[in-house]
Amino acid sequence: MQPFPVPPDEIPVGGGWQRGGGPASACVDPADGSTVASIHAADSAQVDAAARAGAAAAADPAWRDLLPHRRARLLARVADAIEDHAEPLALLQTRNTGKTLGETRALVASAAGTFRYYAAALETLEGELPPSRGAHLTMSVHEPIGVVGAITPWNSPIASDAQKIAPALAAGNAVLLKPAEATPLVSLALARLVQDAGVPPALLSVLPGPGTVVGDAISRHPLVGKLAFTGGTTTGRVLGRVAADRIIPVTMELGGKSPTIVCEDSDVEETVAGILYGIFSSTGQSCVAGSRIFLPRRQYGEWASRLIAAATALRLGPGTDPATQVAPLATFAHRDKVAAMVDRAREEGAVVRCGGRIPDDERLSRGAYYLPTLLDGLAPDAKTCQEEIFGPVGVLLPYEDEEDLVAQANSTVYGLACGIWTADYRRALRLARRIEAGTVWINTYKQFSISTPFSGTKESGLGTDKGRTAIRSYQRQKSLYLSLADEPIPWARG
Repeated sequence: MQPFPVPPDEIPVGGGWQRGGGPASACVDPADGSTVASIHAADSAQVDAAARAGAAAAADPAWRDLLPHRRARLLARVADAIEDHAEPLALLQTRNTGKTLGETRALVASAAGTFRYYAAALETLEGELPPSRGAHLTMSVHEPIGVVGAITPWNSPIASDAQKIAPALAAGNAVLLKPAEATPLVSLALARLVQDAGVPPALLSVLPGPGTVVGDAISRHPLVGKLAFTGGTTTGRVLGRVAADRIIPVTMELGGKSPTIVCEDSDVEETVAGILYGIFSSTGQSCVAGSRIFLPRRQYGEWASRLIAAATALRLGPGTDPATQVAPLATFAHRDKVAAMVDRAREEGAVVRCGGRIPDDERLSRGAYYLPTLLDGLAPDAKTCQEEIFGPVGVLLPYEDEEDLVAQANSTVYGLACGIWTADYRRALRLARRIEAGTVWINTYKQFSISTPFSGTKESGLGTDKGRTAIRSYQRQKSLYLSLADEPIPWARG
């Protein structure tokens, strides 16, 4: 099967396709190190051109005054286009990110579902008529911000792109999308589908390149009225400062160090499978990865042995192999960073119970692979237990009782997600309310719905993505007062 055709070294800027003005960057298949394509980054002049064209397109009556149900029809057409090209889009993303085809198919389906959901939500969103407190009728209306800057990560491009583009377009805006420098190909393909569906082309520009250049230019551009970011907490702090200086809204989904909690009554098969999926699917490259695995001390050895045996049996390979469970990491540089963090864990006193190295299988020697790794022997406050690794590395931690468990689980700066495994739903709900996290899964993990809001607490994020009201986060709210009085305002009388 051929991948989705990407225009040779072109990016969509303000309605037209052109070569980026910045340096070229190779898009590499991490399964074998081969180059898939070479794309020139955007430069600051192209960011400016995209912002100006986007602002003009958003203000054009043809878009500005387009009735919601007609705008919804365009979003539904985008969903159809994604579904029509689902398999080549999935293959393109697998080649650029290393992910398994099973996962990239799911991400493409998620993107299509996101556009379809926001088409439906846009059709049914209603305004407000607050109760009158005087001789007037009040209305609360929502209007587009104008131009939105969206910055997405390399671990799940097309789904992350859609979760920002679809509600922003539904709200009536133009979007400047900056995909990750290493994985822009599926974002560029998505832009062409959006245009082919009939969305005015200047409403979506895709501007790949380094965050320090392109991301900075987008976030500081005076026409950009909102920032939407998914990525690391360090970059989130930078964007937050820029947004604060400019006094513009920002939505951020940031890092995590999520706890997975095993209770003594957990179903063994269900729990082991769920924990492995939570940390090792996506090769651990997930902000919600269940990277801290809490086991009851009385059963610690038994649970640890089961998890180690199951993790050791996971199958590594290229994302195109249907048998693969753990694919390569997205880049060789990131693989080396993960390896360095495991080496540091050893220095902290960690015991490597499985993995902890690059595989020596000759079939995998050309790829950015790292073995599924489980560590123990660390204190809860060790750096390895506190810092996001973003790779196939989990830490096993014992707990004494519920109070000890909650204290340990909440003892990080992050609060993104949590998994709880138990047959006792009273306990599950009690723990779910006590754990500091934006999402809690009970007897499952990494299940998502575009209709369910997603957010983080503490240093894991700001604001909410997904859900029906996400459209409103890309709009400004305005209040209108219509006088019903029969007489002029008394104060003004002579």
